[in-house]
Amino acid sequence: MEPDQLRAFVAVAEERSFTKAARDLAIAQPSLSKRIRLLEDELGAALFYRMRGNVTLTPAGEALLPWARRILSDLSVAADEVRDLSGLRRGRLSVGATPSITVAILPGALAGLRAAYDGLDLKLHEAGSRDLVREVDQGTLDLALVIQPARHRSLVTVPLLREELVLAVTREHALAQRDAVPLSELRSLPLVMFREGYDLRETTLAACAKAGFEPRLAVEGGEMDGVLRMTAAGLGVAIVPSMVVTRGGALRAIRLVRPRLVRTIAFAYRKDRPPSRAARELMERVTALVRSRKWLDAMPPGLEVVAAG
Repeated sequence: MEPDQLRAFVAVAEERSFTKAARDLAIAQPSLSKRIRLLEDELGAALFYRMRGNVTLTPAGEALLPWARRILSDLSVAADEVRDLSGLRRGRLSVGATPSITVAILPGALAGLRAAYDGLDLKLHEAGSRDLVREVDQGTLDLALVIQPARHRSLVTVPLLREELVLAVTREHALAQRDAVPLSELRSLPLVMFREGYDLRETTLAACAKAGFEPRLAVEGGEMDGVLRMTAAGLGVAIVPSMVVTRGGALRAIRLVRPRLVRTIAFAYRKDRPPSRAARELMERVTALVRSRKWLDAMPPGLEVVAAG
């Protein structure tokens, strides 16, 4: 299998079109078709069902796709490492993070990395931890910041920080002057809830179930920004990471007790592919930022955010 053949295969699999894939790869369609045909001949199996206006993967194609992506990603990382060692200081870095981490922690670290690596092709992907873990495993992402536990036999996780989850309410809310609220008091309060796939949704529902009640949802299906805006508009209250509630903003963070809800954020990368130099620098910059605690200036006082390790 040649890299060009795998690139052609992945492009067609993602675009579901030979024409679009050829355009993406900037090659003639006959050349692309030839690469696919040679790959199929070598493997002894058809990779696509070819129907007019509809190209889909065969079972053999479905089996090959994650491996092809991983191989191409590994080749790219290897090339980046060689270039970096040669002093060219260029390459690529694909980073994933949950939305709250993207907003609160990453901007300063990425800005510093960009200044040091002005030739770096930097890509950022926001998603829930489960999606991020899968993409790191497949090689789509070089590094991700995820919520533990992020169990996967192919990954290494390195704890970064521990923080509280808090109850976000408007400053006019009846609970706004309270310093702490037992979780059981949420039984009668309408909650603004995250969409399916958010770790915060699963954590909230599990905590409420353990406390003996099913929460009453005012609205559900939101992303982080949407949940914060709907809470600020008075639709309900929300359980969110303490790092996203800005001091002096429209929302007030109230500590949850009995039980306290705490999460741990960690770096995740593949066991069989040590982080590239750019990835290592980003990890160092993020860790230094967390330990400096400077980014906490905008947060409400008195909440636990502890650098791990």
